[in-house]
Amino acid sequence: MTSQRTEEEQKRQIVNRRHFSFRLNLFFFSTFFLFSVLIVQLAILQFVKGPELKEQESSLGSRAVQIPPIRGDIYDSSGRKIAYSTATQSIYYTIEIGVKKADAVALANKLYKIFTEYGDPKEAMTVDDIVKQMDIEFRLNSVYTPRRIKSNLTNKEIAYFMENKDEFKGIEVVEDSIRNYDKETVAVQLVGYLKKFKSAVTSPVTQAFYEKKADSKDPTLEYLLEEDVGMDGLEYMYQDMLRGKNGVKRYPVNSTDRIIGPPVITKPEKGNDIYMTINRAVQLRAEKAIVDHIQYIRNAPVGSADRADQARAGYAVAMEVKTGKVIAMASMPDYDPNLWRGGRISPEDYSNIQSIQNNGTIREVYQKWPSQQEANKHPSSLVYLGSTQKPLTVLVGLEEKTITPNTVYNDTGVFSFGREGRFRVSIRNSQNRAYGLLDPARAIEKSSNPFMAEMIGNQLYRKYKGDEGVKVWDKYVKQFGLGVVTGSGLLGESKGVVDYFFEAENASPQSALIRSSFGQQARYTPLQLVQYAATLANRGKRMKPIFVNKIVAPDGSVVEQPKPEVLNTVELPDAYWQVIERGMKSGVQGFEGVNYTFNRKTGTSQQTTSAGDVENAVFISYAPAENPVLAVAVVVPEGGYGGRGAAPIARQIFDAYDEEIGLYGMPR
Repeated sequence: MTSQRTEEEQKRQIVNRRHFSFRLNLFFFSTFFLFSVLIVQLAILQFVKGPELKEQESSLGSRAVQIPPIRGDIYDSSGRKIAYSTATQSIYYTIEIGVKKADAVALANKLYKIFTEYGDPKEAMTVDDIVKQMDIEFRLNSVYTPRRIKSNLTNKEIAYFMENKDEFKGIEVVEDSIRNYDKETVAVQLVGYLKKFKSAVTSPVTQAFYEKKADSKDPTLEYLLEEDVGMDGLEYMYQDMLRGKNGVKRYPVNSTDRIIGPPVITKPEKGNDIYMTINRAVQLRAEKAIVDHIQYIRNAPVGSADRADQARAGYAVAMEVKTGKVIAMASMPDYDPNLWRGGRISPEDYSNIQSIQNNGTIREVYQKWPSQQEANKHPSSLVYLGSTQKPLTVLVGLEEKTITPNTVYNDTGVFSFGREGRFRVSIRNSQNRAYGLLDPARAIEKSSNPFMAEMIGNQLYRKYKGDEGVKVWDKYVKQFGLGVVTGSGLLGESKGVVDYFFEAENASPQSALIRSSFGQQARYTPLQLVQYAATLANRGKRMKPIFVNKIVAPDGSVVEQPKPEVLNTVELPDAYWQVIERGMKSGVQGFEGVNYTFNRKTGTSQQTTSAGDVENAVFISYAPAENPVLAVAVVVPEGGYGGRGAAPIARQIFDAYDEEIGLYGMPR
């Protein structure tokens, strides 16, 4: 019996040991399985979801604040700075969530006392000014965008804020940059100016361009409301190249979104530098020539052929014939763009420059007069070509076979068209001169209006039905850059104002073609005129105007180097070009004793205003005559005869180019 119980106990022990061993193995297996799953999950978290979680942690645990980029500089062709940024110390305010207005006003009062005691009186601010810049109601900035309160801090202000930093919560002194421009006002309307991004993005002119910039998600490219951006000229045209990249400050924040530590800073990157085609010496000579000559013709003796007492503005462009590089672009009077320093301008200063800040060589610009009634008596910067149209008119006549290079015409001083009686229109030469027998070249030289009207304008009307002749005329002039944009890329460039289609519809196609033939049916910009002159010099190659020689990165490498570009070519027989060149060879007042050959055409365009007809001085030329290098166009509204009111300005520009660069390959 005992033996039997012992045997049963032994069996139970064996079974228990087996169960225990099974449970132990199951426990170890389960533990191993759980650890394996845990390790796999950790691996997934680290290697698969790690970057995503890291980004989430960063976005939740820190806030990025952009530091404005350092804008690139603009140089003239010789490497002299024309627009450049200098370092300055500015004070910024970073607002925190939950700040009370009373606290902000109290801080503004403290700042006011420091600014008054230690600051420059020229940079004085009121408490209201400071509160406005703090933007505590978030009208202009997001929560973490630093607000620039004041720039150009004095050393005493900087020292005070650095020594008493703990007293000014949210206040930080930051190295900033201010845009400066050459004090001699070099090509200011071409270079342009800067304004705040918050203004640029709402301006009708620049809104579309800058709204796209506002959509950037890259913190280094995101535009800041208080950032200075290009608003005109090359500052606008090359905004992307000049801007550079933001720096970034990352502030650690807690679960309530409050800053809990010092920031991690990535420094901003400087933008690229631009080297213009503008030569500073030639540009300044052009500007001075305009100012001096206008002063002369305004004060010439009463009764003198030089006198033009209403002239008060002048425009000139010099462009290399073979490259399209613009060497000088003067729109006078000009102004000091340093008035825009800091991206703002006072209402008084803006009122003073409003009529001259726009570039009259590419846009329609009116001078400032005491009243609108007085302004209506005077023309804008867009004037009729007058006789400068005639070389092109002769080319059209030759190509359309209304004349040949050897055509002889008897200029009696008048050509009449239209029905007899009060509808009869007579086209006469200046001062009612009669030139007698003329071939096409001599008709250009003598500026024969009857020749152009009868032999080309009227013949085109007879050759084509209805307004078809006007369309043919339009096709020709556009090939020479008239009535189309020049391809410059400058903001707001005008195509000019074409009247001949209106004249054809409201008077007759005959009238439109006849009046167009001697330059009285379309008004063009000086940049269009110089492109037209260069196309004549190039025998039909219309060059794109270029304003930049090269774009250079901060490390000195060349990012971009614009090359000459032919926009279109007008193919005509050499014999036709020779006619034009013979007609443009005669001398002109103001070019006596020059050391180079040149071809030119003067123009005295008449324009009707509320006070009657006025005469505008227009002049186009290129030199040397045998191998053209430089083309120049000059316009002086109400300047009188082109040979007297505009040609002497052009002579100064050619001389300056010859001395600085060289019309024959070497500076003279």
